[in-house]
Amino acid sequence: MTVVPKRPLLRDMSWVLTPLLEVPGVLHALVLSGDGMIQGATQALTREAGEGASAMASAVQGACKELVRKLAGQEESPVLHQVVVSTNYGFAFLIPAGDNTVMAVFAQPTVDMGVIAHAMQVQVSKLGDKVMNSPARARG
Repeated sequence: MTVVPKRPLLRDMSWVLTPLLEVPGVLHALVLSGDGMIQGATQALTREAGEGASAMASAVQGACKELVRKLAGQEESPVLHQVVVSTNYGFAFLIPAGDNTVMAVFAQPTVDMGVIAHAMQVQVSKLGDKVMNSPARARG
């Protein structure tokens, strides 16, 4: 399966997702900036769905960090390693993939979760610091 964006992206990183599509059960994958801007997506995912998923993935990561910070009684935000959402439709995996960058994968409910998590970590290890960094946008 090839990875091609529907419209040009500011910085197209769709190609980094190709190895993840080889994992049995993976349906979609995304690369997004920490503020929820889509930077790459698998071809089977519509642009509208990708943009919505990117925004939600960013919000979920922020909510998870704040949840853990509050529960841990800490002042500083924790370092988030992975978020997994399990549903009857399948699993959503979110991991940091570089400075201000997140990788998201959606897979079938029958998938081997360990295989996907490992494949994501391997891809981030190979490319994270070299390729998948998104400068934070200026506020204001």
